[in-house]
Amino acid sequence: MKKNFALLLSAALLVALVWFLWPRHDDAPVTAAKFQGPASAQSKIEDQKSKIPPTEPAEISHLADALNSPTGDIRADLKIVADVLENFRTNFPHDGNPVGNNTEITAVLTGQNKLRYAAIPPNHPAINKSGELCDRWGTPFFFHAESGAKMGLRSAGPDKKMWTTDDVALEP
Repeated sequence: MKKNFALLLSAALLVALVWFLWPRHDDAPVTAAKFQGPASAQSKIEDQKSKIPPTEPAEISHLADALNSPTGDIRADLKIVADVLENFRTNFPHDGNPVGNNTEITAVLTGQNKLRYAAIPPNHPAINKSGELCDRWGTPFFFHAESGAKMGLRSAGPDKKMWTTDDVALEP
């Protein structure tokens, strides 16, 4: 009796394993990525990329219109970028700051997000050919997310070299 039960149990486990591993043509393949642990910053980036719409932004903000304006200065520019980030967080209260490097953050801010909301117009002159948001000297801004609601910003300054004495930073 015990032998029959053990044999039946083994057969049931074998059938379950074969069913689980059998390729399915109607589902996405089972991969190790589905079994990873808690969400990391990288998974948030991938999640944002997966929500990138193929069309133009549905709505465009004009908060960044004065960014890098000849009548302003770098401190005003950093304040504008901070206001753009605050505006983004207001529209995406559950997402917090956009994450990633400058290019990834700029993509999200220019409408490559689930609402197709452009906090900065995608064709803004402060965005270089690599898709980076740049300061008035053409150097990409440095973004440092301190939390979901706080983002430090840094401009390399006129010498165009980051982490020198002429850098201008805006800490949250």
